[in-house]
Amino acid sequence: MLTKVPTLDTKSDPYKWRDDQGFWARAARPGRGMWYDVKRRLPYYWSDIVDGWAYRVFAGTIRIFFVNLLPALAFQLDMYHNTDGFFGINEALLSSALAAIVFSTLSAQPLTVVGITGLISLFNYTIYDIIILHDVTLYPRFMVWVGIWAAVWHWAVALTNLCDYMRTITDFSSQTFGLYVGTIYVIKGCEELAINFEDGQISNGFASAMVAILYFLTVFFLDRIGQTAFATSPVRKFLSEYAYPLATIWWTGFTHIPGNLAYANFTRLPVTRAFYPTVDRSWVVPFWTLPVKWIFVALPIGGLMMLLFYYDHNVSSLTAQARNFPLKKPAGFHWDFFLLGWTCFIAGILNIPLPNGLVPQAPVHTDALTYYKDEPEHVSTKDYEAEPVMVRHNTTAIRVAEQRVSHFVMGLLFVGMMTGPLLTVLHTMPRAILSGVFFTVGLGGILSNPILVHKLKFLFTQRNFIPPHEPLLKVKRSQIWHYLGWQLLGWATTVAISQTIAAIGFPVLIMALIPLRWKFLPRLFTREELDIMDDLTADREVVLVSLGGKPELPEDRLMRGKESRGDRLDPERGAAGLEGGRGGIKERQAELNQEEDADFQEKNRQMHAGSEGHALKRKRQAMRDDEYADDSEGTRVNSGSNTSSPRDDTR
Repeated sequence: MLTKVPTLDTKSDPYKWRDDQGFWARAARPGRGMWYDVKRRLPYYWSDIVDGWAYRVFAGTIRIFFVNLLPALAFQLDMYHNTDGFFGINEALLSSALAAIVFSTLSAQPLTVVGITGLISLFNYTIYDIIILHDVTLYPRFMVWVGIWAAVWHWAVALTNLCDYMRTITDFSSQTFGLYVGTIYVIKGCEELAINFEDGQISNGFASAMVAILYFLTVFFLDRIGQTAFATSPVRKFLSEYAYPLATIWWTGFTHIPGNLAYANFTRLPVTRAFYPTVDRSWVVPFWTLPVKWIFVALPIGGLMMLLFYYDHNVSSLTAQARNFPLKKPAGFHWDFFLLGWTCFIAGILNIPLPNGLVPQAPVHTDALTYYKDEPEHVSTKDYEAEPVMVRHNTTAIRVAEQRVSHFVMGLLFVGMMTGPLLTVLHTMPRAILSGVFFTVGLGGILSNPILVHKLKFLFTQRNFIPPHEPLLKVKRSQIWHYLGWQLLGWATTVAISQTIAAIGFPVLIMALIPLRWKFLPRLFTREELDIMDDLTADREVVLVSLGGKPELPEDRLMRGKESRGDRLDPERGAAGLEGGRGGIKERQAELNQEEDADFQEKNRQMHAGSEGHALKRKRQAMRDDEYADDSEGTRVNSGSNTSSPRDDTR
């Protein structure tokens, strides 16, 4: 039973920033965001523990453990192959355990799952590719300093309240980033399958590809059973919540079936000694012996690592607290980013992969902890007398078990996986399973991305089958393609650079999506179009209160500015009336031409209608002039006897 959570008064919260207050205003008050994050969340700490004792939390713990464990092993296997065996299974388990235990006990938002991502794998072996061009023995010590500098950058950002800018994240950038992450996962799955064909292992390669694809399909369909009306609600929930462990156990056992399948000779997951590094070294390498020049070479790379985590971790936190989850407890972005700096520092010293927020897994954790209610909706129909009522299956989110227990238990399970017996169990798992995990996480994110399932689906759907209440019907199809073009351009450039040795710079491209949306797109699209196609990723007050409140969108600011200047533009057209693309300029020019024609015609009508009136006025004026002339003549005749008269005074 969940405890009753008091409602947070976000209106009177003192942590607020105006839109015109920039970097220097925030830097002048260091630590302000962290202070209010802790102060705001601390009263809920006891309920975070009490609310963890429920079946929903137990089921969510099992689900998120496998959703976190299997991708971590897959990414680590990718690093193992691309760093000549420097990073192995124990490094992955220790990094995941460190992040889970620290964030479950000390973070302001324990729902955000922290661990190893595919992007940190890409980052680590790209650095390895650069270092081996000089001296491969520098790599262990160099990576320690990258972690130390990354921690320093994290602390500087958190202290200067710069996490506030994450409130500007909209669906434009978060959906593009999600599509990029899903694509990288699929690429990694294909690369992992290709490794199984090395050294002429044709049977192993094809058998592994079959198992990987079947594993993906098993998890995919089991996970989506919960959204159907199949069987009963308890059966659907069981199959959906335990899709990962059921599929993993089944297909691992499948590869051990004796007979002809044994000739495939599946490659198994490589393991090492319990609680020891993969290579023959101590957990702490002598990083202080690294030449000074290389220490400072690590400084900008640590900054790039911070940029990656700034976006990746905070976006994962935003998606874990997205608007479709009925959350009641406040977030804490500044404190959590400061805490992430400490995990970077510790992980760097231990020479293990730096953990950060997991974009695909974070919303899965919140979803696993959400109480849903299945309700039939009865819809009356007039067209079919035989079946006057249709029944639809609706699922509604009621509440979320916002607690720390699931994340903490997951960390303990990771520590347990480093023991000898459980490492032996992991060794029974074929590498094909991990390829299937790549496909499951990657394609799962791609096939649920609104870029595909909403906008592209709308564009390729026959028009007479589109519901009349669809908001995209109010937007020109050319403008929808235009908007998608910018998203796909951002996706394509980041994917392309990630496949080269310049992949170390891909965080810069990811960060560039934010100013692109705020500075450039409002000049290409109308306010109404952006209202329909884009929105803030997280718009709940309990989330935005940690970021200084809800920001004013740039298209709203431009409209307000035009209103204050008395611009002739219709305010509802937004900035694009004159500054928007070619279509907006042409439409507005046509409107102006019509207005001018109407004014010209009205003036002509008035001129013709008033011509007779003008003639009468001229005649009346002439009559008055004649009368005045007669009166003046009479006055001059009588002027000798009378110098003045009442009539003359009146006149």
